[in-house]
Amino acid sequence: MKKQERKTYRGEKNDKERTMGKLLASIGKVLSEKGYTGLTVSNIAKEANVDRKLIALYFGSLDNLVETYIKGKDYWLTPGLNVGGDLMDIPSKGTKEFLESLLLYQMDSLMKSPEMREVILWQISEKSEIMSHVFQEREKMSSLFFASADKEIGDKNIDLRAISSVLVAAIYYLVLHAERTDSTVCEIDISKPEGMNRIKEAIKQIISSVYD
Repeated sequence: MKKQERKTYRGEKNDKERTMGKLLASIGKVLSEKGYTGLTVSNIAKEANVDRKLIALYFGSLDNLVETYIKGKDYWLTPGLNVGGDLMDIPSKGTKEFLESLLLYQMDSLMKSPEMREVILWQISEKSEIMSHVFQEREKMSSLFFASADKEIGDKNIDLRAISSVLVAAIYYLVLHAERTDSTVCEIDISKPEGMNRIKEAIKQIISSVYD
C-alpha cells in the first residue's frame, strides 16, 4: 500500500522568510508615512498584512524587529565585516577613499530615503534602547576603520575622529534642513543637483587636505 504523503500548509504563518521580509519592509513604509512615533505593533502588522503575533514569533519583540531594520540600513553598518574582522573595502581603497565613499554614500542615501531621515530625527530627539544598540554596533565598526586609518596616517598630528564627527553632523543637518525648510544654507540649496555637488566636492576637499 502506497504511503500517503502528508499535506503541508503553506500559508502565511509557515512562510517564515517571506513574512519576515514583509514585516521588515513595513517598517520603512510606516516610518515614511507616520514617522518613528508610528512604529507600533498594530501599524506594522497592518502594513505588512500579517497577524501581529508573528512579530513576536519571528523577531522576539517589536524592538528587535525595528532594530534589525535599522541595522540593515545604517550607513556605517552596511559595509560589513569580512571573516578576518576587517572592513571589506579598506584593503583595496585605503582609508582615505573608503571614508570619502562612505560619507558621500551617507549623504545620497539620506537624501533619497525619507524613512532613514526619520531614523535620524529619532536619534537626536529622544533616548532609545534601540538606538543605543545601533550606536554600539556603529562604534565597533568605526573603531576598526580608525585603527586602519591610524596606521595609514602615521605620526601626523591629525584628529581624524573629530574631523569625521564634524562631517557626519554636517551631513545630518544639511539633509534635514533641505527637507524641512525652503531656505538655503550659506546660499547653497542641496535639494538641487548643483548644490549637492558643491557639498560633495567640499567633503572631498576636506578629506584630501587632511590626508595630504
